[in-house]
Amino acid sequence: MRKVFVRFLWILLIVTLLVGALAFWAISKGMIGYMPPIEDLQNPINRFATQVYSADGKIMGTWNYNKENRICIDYSQLPSSLVEALVATEDIRFYEHSGIDFYALVRAVVKRGVMGQKSAGGGSTITQQLAKQLYSAKAHTVMERLMQKPIEWVIAVQLERNYTKDEIIALYLNYFDFLHNAVGIKTAANTYFNKEPSKLNIPESAMLIGLCKNPSYFNPVRNPERCRERRNVVLMQMVKAGYLSRELYDKYSAEPLKLNFHVADHKDGIAAYFRDFLRRYMMAKKPERNNYTEWNKIKYYQDSINWENDPLYGWCNKNFKKNGEPYNVYADGLKVYTTIDSRMQQYAEQATRDHVVKFLQPAFNRENKGKSNAPFSGKLTSKQVRQILMRSVRQSDRYHEMKSSGASEDEIIKAFNTPTEMPIFTYHGEVDTTMTPLDSIKYYKSFLRCGFMSMSPQNGAVKAYVGGLDFMHFNYDMCTDGRRQVGSTIKPFLYSLAMENGMSPCDMAPNVQQTYIVAGRPWTPRNSSHSRYGQMVPLKWGLAQSNNWISAYLMSKLNPQAFVALLHEYGIKNPDIHPSMSLCLGPCDVSVAEMVSAYTAFANNGIRCEPLFVTKIEDNNGNVIATFQPRMSEVISTESARMMVYMLKGVVDGGTAGRLRFKYNLKGELAGKTGTTNNNSDAWFIGFTPTLVSGVWVGGDDRDIHFDSMRMGQGATKALPIFAYYMKRVLANPNLEYSERDRFDMPEGYNPCESFVDESLIDDNDIEEIYE
Repeated sequence: MRKVFVRFLWILLIVTLLVGALAFWAISKGMIGYMPPIEDLQNPINRFATQVYSADGKIMGTWNYNKENRICIDYSQLPSSLVEALVATEDIRFYEHSGIDFYALVRAVVKRGVMGQKSAGGGSTITQQLAKQLYSAKAHTVMERLMQKPIEWVIAVQLERNYTKDEIIALYLNYFDFLHNAVGIKTAANTYFNKEPSKLNIPESAMLIGLCKNPSYFNPVRNPERCRERRNVVLMQMVKAGYLSRELYDKYSAEPLKLNFHVADHKDGIAAYFRDFLRRYMMAKKPERNNYTEWNKIKYYQDSINWENDPLYGWCNKNFKKNGEPYNVYADGLKVYTTIDSRMQQYAEQATRDHVVKFLQPAFNRENKGKSNAPFSGKLTSKQVRQILMRSVRQSDRYHEMKSSGASEDEIIKAFNTPTEMPIFTYHGEVDTTMTPLDSIKYYKSFLRCGFMSMSPQNGAVKAYVGGLDFMHFNYDMCTDGRRQVGSTIKPFLYSLAMENGMSPCDMAPNVQQTYIVAGRPWTPRNSSHSRYGQMVPLKWGLAQSNNWISAYLMSKLNPQAFVALLHEYGIKNPDIHPSMSLCLGPCDVSVAEMVSAYTAFANNGIRCEPLFVTKIEDNNGNVIATFQPRMSEVISTESARMMVYMLKGVVDGGTAGRLRFKYNLKGELAGKTGTTNNNSDAWFIGFTPTLVSGVWVGGDDRDIHFDSMRMGQGATKALPIFAYYMKRVLANPNLEYSERDRFDMPEGYNPCESFVDESLIDDNDIEEIYE
């Protein structure tokens, strides 16, 4: 009987081993559960954040998804203390096994399964934990988790065959989620200690490895004492493993955590607006008309053009990986090399803040002090202000959330008028206060907005991009998404049409107010200055002084349809531009990016450059998978472009942009144009040197939010100084390629009006004209 029982046990053991072997073979072949293809094991699923680089080699930031902010680093960048802490705590025989530690597995089964000792430790190796992170979905039941274990064992063995021990360590630390948007050791080191992983000391390394057991339970921010105790456990494990002396343990275990906590975010770093724009631009899908509201048809039109003509727009959905899936900037660990220069970007951000935050905003607040309708114009009635605010209420997330949850209109309005505790933005940091949500909408509308872009006219490389002053609180991009009336900055396009039709800067025009019949109705443009009224003046003077009467006169001599067609040639993608006489004064809505691109034609001999945002894209293995070239088109002739440069230099040397010389002391060759719309709602300045074109817009969130005085509201006051501050910093940096010695590509001594002498070009009041 005993022999039969022994034989039975042997048969049972052999059958168990055979069944186990067969099961593992079936798992390895993908017959049971999920077994990733061997090529995926050789190059495992790296859901790494995409890194965005500046043209001068700086990491500007990352793109992440669902709190993943992972950047992959090599084993060589890991400090020895971090590796030793991990091995000592998680897998002491890591360098001895081939993926499965049978000794630890048996110990865990006996002590935890049989003896019920919860502190007996687990049987998973670092490699098995990596397999779980890479390939196992979250288990919802114990049975589900038990079924995953054998699959992870097989994957762990395969990983050991395809990777060195060092590579497995690096993969594990790159993939682990350390909480607080810190996925991967590089982001974790920055988040908790504000340093690179290579700079971590022993206690810091021990704390981070301590989180690997249960990051939520040992959260150093919420449970610092519990985290400190766990850190000391890791330090003791290092002592037991021979990595740390008892003396050093006593020293380090007595120390506090010494956190330098900072939550990493894809909004951090320079050029936050640009990086967000680029992310959306690359991830865009093919435009479908039914996905756009009726009021947003201009956006549909623009996106459709970009989809067909710009390889970067929708790049992720136009290009596919080896497995046939489209690229994903959140998951594929791409490296995107942009044209942005980090130094120039910093100068642009400093210039906008220096002028808007330090000068314009305080002045705007002073002007609005005591006004019942502030920040809206005093010309509006209380009823009109209420209508504007209610429109903003219905566009808010709070409104849509309450509406979708079944709240009535009355309940929603009541909630918006109920005082609530909330943090509010100030330029000195957030402040906790109590106000109604409706008042908070009004409060945020009191902040002036701006947009800025700077690019090379020779190749379209965008060097600086500012969509606003604070991306966290005002994330609507006023560089590419925002479109506002352009006012007098449209006039150079009109003058270039005149040059194309045989006119010259020295041609004379009557400087008088005239009435024109437009669509059967009289139209009489206004002009704020009456300088040289009734005289015949040269076109150069008319443009330098931004004279509306001269522009209207030119428009009457030209074809409005031809003007609209030329505006489209300049890259203005607004399909609703109406071919009328008043178009010469800039009532159409255009983005800053479009205006800057359009002005490149003047500095580049009539050839317009589309903005070039990216030069190349690499995959997570460093392979170049896309390159991008400048896109150019001829808009006007070389001679017309030269005449425009000649006249636009006159705007700076003796016109509405004259303060660039006498106030900001900018030297070298400069050209540009100011712009101001009705009621000072929009202020513009587009300026350029031979090698750089830059544009600025400043205004309110609504057109009814503006300075009431022309002195403060005009483009020469609100927008031009930003250009000046930016250019002074750019030209002062000897390491940049821009110099006051740069010259426009024109013949020596070029002067199309050489035989014409006019001594009264300068209008000392430096006030630009507005349109009606």
